[in-house]
Amino acid sequence: MIKNKIKTLSQLISIANKLKKQGKRIVTTNGVFDILHLGHVKYLEESKKLGDVLIVGVNTDKSVKINKGDKRPINDEKSRIGVLAGLESVDYVFLFGEKDPVKWLSMVKPNFHVKAGDYRVHQLIERDVVEKNGGK
Repeated sequence: MIKNKIKTLSQLISIANKLKKQGKRIVTTNGVFDILHLGHVKYLEESKKLGDVLIVGVNTDKSVKINKGDKRPINDEKSRIGVLAGLESVDYVFLFGEKDPVKWLSMVKPNFHVKAGDYRVHQLIERDVVEKNGGK
């Protein structure tokens, strides 16, 4: 079951397009998810409630090092996506290597993109690309 949830970006673009044609609402989020904790689990459960399908983009090990320094990540990318794929609230998970999610968001075009509560809407670099494609 876990392996069925782990996809490539190109697979997810196709899946998202098909689901949207069926009237499904796509929710996305992204992050490192290095040491998964209860706050992450609740955040992902709440994110899933906004739509029908939750897609989680996870930073590759290389992009984590660029964003957070050489001592990170603590857990490797395969472990991090495997743990996320094991959560009931997560429908699909994939790795992305860019510093930020703007590129893949422009291709997946979610109905909703969710960030943790410690971000302010005006701080989100994802906002423009999501809203440009009709999302919130």
